[in-house]
Amino acid sequence: MAPDRLPPHLQRLESEAIHILREATADARRPVLLFSGGKDSTVLARLAVAAFHPSAPPMPLLHIDSTFEFAETLVFRDKLARDWGFELLVRRNEDGLAKGISPFVHGSALYTDLMRTVPLKAALDELGCDVIFGGARRDEEKTRAKERVVSIRSPGHGWEPRSQRPELWSLYNARLSQGQTARVFPLSNWTESDIWTYIWARRLPLAPLYFAAARATVIRDGALLVVDDDRYPFAPGEASESRQVRFRTVGCWPVTGAIESAATTLREVLAETLAARHSERQGRLIDTDDGASLESKKRQGYF
Repeated sequence: MAPDRLPPHLQRLESEAIHILREATADARRPVLLFSGGKDSTVLARLAVAAFHPSAPPMPLLHIDSTFEFAETLVFRDKLARDWGFELLVRRNEDGLAKGISPFVHGSALYTDLMRTVPLKAALDELGCDVIFGGARRDEEKTRAKERVVSIRSPGHGWEPRSQRPELWSLYNARLSQGQTARVFPLSNWTESDIWTYIWARRLPLAPLYFAAARATVIRDGALLVVDDDRYPFAPGEASESRQVRFRTVGCWPVTGAIESAATTLREVLAETLAARHSERQGRLIDTDDGASLESKKRQGYF
């Protein structure tokens, strides 16, 4: 398929996502789009630009800086926001940073809660956000499949799957009661291969982490980690080794596993993705590291 030509099913998905963005924004007092620097939030940001063109996007990008972000992600984030006309808001847990909260010391589950979930909820409260757009898709993980397109959160940002509204005939209800917020997922019906095909067709920029390159790596607890700065606590006798790796999902560098790969171009990445037989979230240590399910974490406000 040549770039700039969408297959019919992607045309439908694009139209659906734009419709959801417009409808939910129309009901919002203070919408915001969560941006991680990953492929899904990049596609979602591109759709938001298209939905409200020629006006500037009517919602800012919100990035929660865990303090262990890949340096490449932060450079990409800043450039994309500037190039696409978004206001960029960055928040982090300053108290957690001062206390030295780290996945190496406190475990990835507690670290993710304190340095991602806690500052996310605090930022949404501070900014008064009522409609929060995110790039989650149903095919990522079984808990994601329980989400509605418009997922209602109770005061305090809790999630109860059994209390969600029906969405028959693609009718989405973003009206909120006092204290409620809505997390809206316009990419719910997309698959990983849809995302990559769309990126190819629309010639979207991507964080360099998605392309294979020689990077300093270690293998710890079965995960292939990229050592992105000097905070990695090497065990006695442990040393980094240069490997040709890339990422299928982008998160914090101490808790996101890479894959060995030779895919250095978008065409090669797309071919490799179509041949993959494992979920892209297999590299996310947070999903299973403490024995708790992703669902239990989401009930507490994890996005």
